[in-house]
Amino acid sequence: MARTVASPAREQFIEATCELLEAQGYYATGLNQIVAESGAPKGSLYHYFPDGKEALAAAAIERTGRDLAGRVEEGLAAHDDPAAAVQFVVQRIADAIEQSSFRAGGPLTTVAMETATSSERLNLACRAAFDRLQAAFAGKLAASGYEPQRAVELAAFITAAIEGGIIFSRTYHSGDPLRRAGQELAALLAVSAVPQRIKNSE
Repeated sequence: MARTVASPAREQFIEATCELLEAQGYYATGLNQIVAESGAPKGSLYHYFPDGKEALAAAAIERTGRDLAGRVEEGLAAHDDPAAAVQFVVQRIADAIEQSSFRAGGPLTTVAMETATSSERLNLACRAAFDRLQAAFAGKLAASGYEPQRAVELAAFITAAIEGGIIFSRTYHSGDPLRRAGQELAALLAVSAVPQRIKNSE
């Protein structure tokens, strides 16, 4: 069976769109800008994305969700203790936001807010991406001894707290709001884990 090879031009379009959506959102990003930033031939854009900008944005959101979940899982694996692991992940995000001069961070948030009621396709893509993030946190918590349903609930709260912290950090031009969110999340996890983890260790 023949193996499908990703087109370099298609990948260039997606990568450029990921960067632009994170920096300036969906409605401020135009196809001409995407083509210019990508360096790919303009004539091939509609070959790979016949539905235009919305289809390209959906592909970029899907890519972003997979990449973010992978980085979160990698960060969480750095610490056995889930509280320390979550704080470590949040710290890395805060550092990245500052290093980007507050242009990066929360690549899903802006698009999710802009298109929540205007594009079902992009709304569903954002939901799927956020689901990936929550699953990464829930997996870590469940593996650390949290009851599965509680792990899912806490994962949703962690994701929401991080997204809110990102908005504050970019708004106030400081990674400190996100770092404080990470500290509070770690404290919450340390307390909420006690009964279940004690039970599992008996």
